Amino acid sequence: MILNPKNGIDKLLFGMQQKDVEAIYGRPDKEFKDDDENIIYLYNKEKLRLTFYEDENFKLGYIISSNPELLLLDKKVIGRNCIELKTELPFKSWEVEDFDSTENHFNESNWLTLQSEFGQVIRVEIGAIINDNDELEWKFKK
Repeated sequence: MILNPKNGIDKLLFGMQQKDVEAIYGRPDKEFKDDDENIIYLYNKEKLRLTFYEDENFKLGYIISSNPELLLLDKKVIGRNCIELKTELPFKSWEVEDFDSTENHFNESNWLTLQSEFGQVIRVEIGAIINDNDELEWKFKK
């Protein structure tokens, strides 16, 4: 399962709608709405949490994964030492937020977050890029 910065994960591209995702993975194991009325799909086997933004005609705009097979630029992510992984990546600007036992390592240029606990990456979050016009850049073309 390949994480494609600025584009998505695996066959998922930012801008897909629910029917496009279901054509790939089938119906989700769980579906619900968050506090902002976004639709969330959970796929247990793939360890994916997908957010379809309500205010963007329910386009896929955010992906969270803890899939142990996830690769970022040919590097395994989940279970890796977060500091070591960051030194191997070409992304040099990271903001770090500390939340008790977890830390979020955020790279704004790729809208990428590595969440670590006890020094190891436990999940990855990636979102659609916001351009200079404050608009989301959709990668999926029908």
